[in-house]
Amino acid sequence: MGFTIIDYIVIIVYLIGVAALGIYAAGRQSSTSDYFMGGRGLPWWAVMFSVVATETSTLTFISIPAVAYGGNLTFIQITLGYIVGRFLVSVLLLPAYFEGKQTTAYQFLANRFGPSMRNAASTTFMVTRLLADGVRLFATAIPLAIILRLGGAFTGWGDIELYLLSITAISVITLIYTLIGGIKAVVWMDVMQMAVYIGGALLAIGIMFGDLPNGISGAIAIAADAGKTQILDFGFGQPFTEFIAQPYTFFTALIGGAIFSIASHGTDQLIVQRLLTTRNVKDSQRALVWSGVVVALQFGLFLFIGLLLYAFYDAQTAQQLGLATTDEIFAKFIVEQLPVGLSGLIIASLFAAAMSSLSSSLNSLASSTTLDLYKPYLGQDNTPEEDLRISRIITMVWAFILTGSAFFFAYLQLQEGERPAVVELGLGIASYTYGGLLGAFMLGRLFSSPDKTDAMIGFFVGLVSLLFMVEGPIQNILPGEPLAIAWPLYTVVGSLIVIAVGNISRWIRKISK
Repeated sequence: MGFTIIDYIVIIVYLIGVAALGIYAAGRQSSTSDYFMGGRGLPWWAVMFSVVATETSTLTFISIPAVAYGGNLTFIQITLGYIVGRFLVSVLLLPAYFEGKQTTAYQFLANRFGPSMRNAASTTFMVTRLLADGVRLFATAIPLAIILRLGGAFTGWGDIELYLLSITAISVITLIYTLIGGIKAVVWMDVMQMAVYIGGALLAIGIMFGDLPNGISGAIAIAADAGKTQILDFGFGQPFTEFIAQPYTFFTALIGGAIFSIASHGTDQLIVQRLLTTRNVKDSQRALVWSGVVVALQFGLFLFIGLLLYAFYDAQTAQQLGLATTDEIFAKFIVEQLPVGLSGLIIASLFAAAMSSLSSSLNSLASSTTLDLYKPYLGQDNTPEEDLRISRIITMVWAFILTGSAFFFAYLQLQEGERPAVVELGLGIASYTYGGLLGAFMLGRLFSSPDKTDAMIGFFVGLVSLLFMVEGPIQNILPGEPLAIAWPLYTVVGSLIVIAVGNISRWIRKISK
């Protein structure tokens, strides 16, 4: 088998078709409300699938199988926290967002603490998306780089060069698609793309079933012998410093996953923007809670694929298979093992789903930049047409910046030495800044006394404090044994620091008057 000219044709035709369909679904846009909010009339089930596709499409398809291939199934524990967190967002935050028809998540902070807090949160969101979506874009380039390597047309090119070429190609196509379409096109394309890539994953499982020498039972036995079928890990008996450094022990995953989900789905414009496109708060809540259930099922599906791949490739390492990273395992199977035409269809669906996620990132970055930073200060007298033109220019600027971020992560991930699965890298980056954002939202939602000064002090103390608890350059210069915490706890610790410092600041300032 392998990748053939037919597969390349399938990819090209598929992507052109998806782009045309997206443009058709978008319709005519005459204002930023059309471009960013889709007229606030999208059905809840479409928004639910869009949320799932946006947050997990590329990283789930590429990297979750690698998590099981290189580890075990304990990653699934975090989805329990995801469901709990989404429920809490639907109760605590979504009603506030629908009051006054807000267009970005950070307008709540402007109403509660003033524009300076909104600007700080919006800027933090942009930095987070710049880094986390740089990882997403790098992940998207993995299958394309493998195709170019195995196709023989780029013989002699190194891994870095292939990834840079792949990232550039994906970015250009996505930019064109995003400039023409709006959030409405993105949502409807997400619905279609999710159906296609889940179907592709099921197809790959079916083909693996037929090729495994001892069938599914033999594959599970091989995985079990290697300790890869473990689902629950309570981590009891470990020293405290080791316990809090393990990301997939049960309580760390449950609590950390819940707090992470509250932050990612309650304070991140990437997701909140989608939830605000529904008709009312009830539809928004329904879309959000059910998305957690679908995500849990999806993670389970792709972890299962990782176990099958482990048996299919006889437990070989990425290096033994001639791959640059473990994240390339599933893409290798798709390219080399699927029948002619089907490889192209699955890779095409992956590209399209990933580009849909990237386009939504560009759309959310542009909306936050336009509505939070540009419109209040420089565009107060603009016509709707002028705002729409500025929005598209800002979208183009973010596309170039995100491409550079993806170049940076491609360079880091392809260096010699052991690297984390790309999904863990992306989640870890997002978790770091989510703590500050969630703390600021909870400070404003749950406490009436703190003002904008207290919120700003708590916000920045929370962000800086985490630097000393995340394994990295800061810890290397600290005396003694560093206290490193697992990435699911970044958001928990960060948000608690913001809330505590904000209230302490209010108390100190009150008694000093």
